[in-house]
Amino acid sequence: MPTEVTPVPRARAADELKQAALEQFATVGFAGTSLQHIADAAGYAKSSVLYHYGSKEALLEAAIEPAVEGFEAVLEEFLAGRGSGRRRTLVDRVVDLLLLHRQAVHVFLIQGPSLSELPIIARANVAVRRLAAAVCEERESVEDQVRFGIALGGAAFLLTAGRTFADEQMIPSDDELRDALHRIISEILTPVRTTGN
Repeated sequence: MPTEVTPVPRARAADELKQAALEQFATVGFAGTSLQHIADAAGYAKSSVLYHYGSKEALLEAAIEPAVEGFEAVLEEFLAGRGSGRRRTLVDRVVDLLLLHRQAVHVFLIQGPSLSELPIIARANVAVRRLAAAVCEERESVEDQVRFGIALGGAAFLLTAGRTFADEQMIPSDDELRDALHRIISEILTPVRTTGN
């Protein structure tokens, strides 16, 4: 007797493929991930990936665009704001974005330089450079640039690849990570006033 097969809704399939792609891109790398790897990880045929996205590049764009849009929105909000609480609000919003879009942020921050020819990555790179310039403002020193890079890149690495170094029973919750990231990123990005030699 034939079994009844319930078709998977298109939106669900597209979301599952996008999530599988993000996991592959963040752990194996964009260059090391094939459409077949993504299909296998999601439990679909390769033709399903092509049906929903058309190419690996289109899938990458769909997967990381929400994170890029989030960074652009945070940047615009920071640039439009005034007052002494701006930096704290910026750190809060960036940490929330890092936690919400950890794999996507890892892809465009860690792999961004090698994928800069892709339009979505170029857009992400512009947003990150503008954010760095806004955070460093008048203090465009090499040390400030290094602080920003360590804060953002280190957090992106920690939230994806770095978690594999921890003992499974000692992996912190997102709430613990959020609190620690708020404190540490704030400390790293605190302006250091130097005096002349």
